[in-house]
Amino acid sequence: MGNYKALYQRSLADPSGFWGEAAASLHWDKPWDRVLDLDAKPVPRWFPGGRLNTCFNAVDRHVEAGRGDQAALIYDSPVTGQKKTYSYTQLRDEVAAFAGALRAQGVTKGDRVLIYMPMIPEAAIAMLASARLGAVHSVVFGGFAANELATRINDAKPKVIVSASCGIEPNRVVVYKPLLDEAMKISVHKPSACIIKARPQAEAPLIEGRDLDWDAAVAVAQPTECVAVDATDPLYILYTSGTTGQPKGVVRDNGGHAVAMHWTMKHIYDVEAGDVYWAASDVGWVVGHSYIVYGPLLAGCTTLMYEGKPVGTPDPGAFWRVISEYGVKVLFTAPTAFRAIKKEDPNGEFLKKYDLSCMQALFLAGERCDPDTLFWARDKLGKPVVDHWWQTETGWAIAANPMGIEPMEVKPGSPTVAMPGYDVRILSEEGVEMADGDMGNIVIKLPMPPSCLPTLWGNDQRFIDAYLSKYPGYYLTGDAGYRDKDGYLWIMSRTDDVINVAGHRLSTGAMEEVLAGHADVAECAVIGVADALKGQLPLGMVVLKAGVERDEKEVLAELVKRVRDLIGPVAAFKLVTVVKRLPKTRSGKILRGTMVKIADSEAFKPPATIDDPAILDEIAESLRSLGYAKD
Repeated sequence: MGNYKALYQRSLADPSGFWGEAAASLHWDKPWDRVLDLDAKPVPRWFPGGRLNTCFNAVDRHVEAGRGDQAALIYDSPVTGQKKTYSYTQLRDEVAAFAGALRAQGVTKGDRVLIYMPMIPEAAIAMLASARLGAVHSVVFGGFAANELATRINDAKPKVIVSASCGIEPNRVVVYKPLLDEAMKISVHKPSACIIKARPQAEAPLIEGRDLDWDAAVAVAQPTECVAVDATDPLYILYTSGTTGQPKGVVRDNGGHAVAMHWTMKHIYDVEAGDVYWAASDVGWVVGHSYIVYGPLLAGCTTLMYEGKPVGTPDPGAFWRVISEYGVKVLFTAPTAFRAIKKEDPNGEFLKKYDLSCMQALFLAGERCDPDTLFWARDKLGKPVVDHWWQTETGWAIAANPMGIEPMEVKPGSPTVAMPGYDVRILSEEGVEMADGDMGNIVIKLPMPPSCLPTLWGNDQRFIDAYLSKYPGYYLTGDAGYRDKDGYLWIMSRTDDVINVAGHRLSTGAMEEVLAGHADVAECAVIGVADALKGQLPLGMVVLKAGVERDEKEVLAELVKRVRDLIGPVAAFKLVTVVKRLPKTRSGKILRGTMVKIADSEAFKPPATIDDPAILDEIAESLRSLGYAKD
């Protein structure tokens, strides 16, 4: 671990030296007064006194360095059959023009711009244009329900909303304008203008005096230059998924974010200027912010925006086509995408049709990657597969296999080791450090590295209550797990997914790993359900692979035996059922908490981020067959 260990230890012993050096490769309009202000509240802040512009560093800087003709952004849309490439010069010009259109609507430094867009280049252009003006963008996943959109409008109070006429799913067109109009009607805060990108798949009737057509607004706009902001000024607000009532707006600052994003591209992903990098995610999620837009562009890479799915647009070879067509060096996606591909094409027949020699590594994040999916991907691709762990709140990996520092031995099920800047500790409920191998609450000792959230939008107290108050001096990740004797981290479950079976604290993640290892299982979820005798019992739901013809009872009996053999009778694992599909958010997270409420017959509200609410009725039916989810 030579190189990694030395870098990691230096990042903790001398954070100012470490991150000061990392920051030197970006363009600063004014250098910082100091790298780290440990006295700032509620948490220490990075690069106070420094001034820069994130858009300049992501776009203009590369044009000025002679990379203007290089591809900056490739748009590939199997759902519309469109493909388009923007060079760095073209991207700069498009961004400067749209920034002019925003400025014409009165947007200046510090104002908020809410972006409600599908996966089209204009979404990235709107983000960069906001950053160019020193404005603060808040991207809301396109197609979010009107009520959820309204809560975010009320919280962020945007001056302008940027949207499109529709988003496109493989089997339907999602019309945005009625959702936007309804949200505007019910929100207390009223933005002064909406700029709408018309797409041929749906009309978007414009409201006189409020709505503008994107193309018409850009045509008459004066292109604008970049506005320098303080390093500690916010770049964006991103609302975390699954929140009810008042949404939690994670704030990202300009300085620390740019430094961390730029640093991660080489050191974690091992990509450099000119390489093609593809994060198959959505701009509505943190992965889209960090690794479709900012990270790759800050590093001078070519980034891909893909409007499609891993399967069905048109087949399970969709990802392989994109990789071979554009020479993708690194793919970053969620384990759920690979489970979908594995389910449809278990033998990897579609993969054999494409030349993937350009590809160097696959990175997975978003939820824990079960070893079975990791083995399948590694076996079929013949490339390193890196599971890494991070959060909306951090903006980049807390733990990863640092491919650009020192590739390390993979332990399937572990996201490997803590990244530089993250002083990760495992604490008991009482705040005592746990021994290696013992499960506890995963926390990060302050200061957090650059790019981690300094607060929640307009709500320091809620930030303190949610993340800092349980263990003073530490950030609470909300995840449970342990560190092994080699320093590898094991993220077993969200703290609320640790179940208590007759006094034994057990991880549902460990049981899922065992179920997922069965040859017939495509994906699975384990939840804790209420039990009068033992407090809680684990209940498993499994989706079988395409083409499995065996008797389901036989498979279920094998699964129960497998958990007993590999985890032990202490797990008391007896409840398991086959389901057609699992309820998920649009980013691929399985809605375990919602399923617990259904099983325990508690009232619940389906999260706004749910992919398909109809699945919940199917799940309730399956749970009733086991004696749960009573009406």
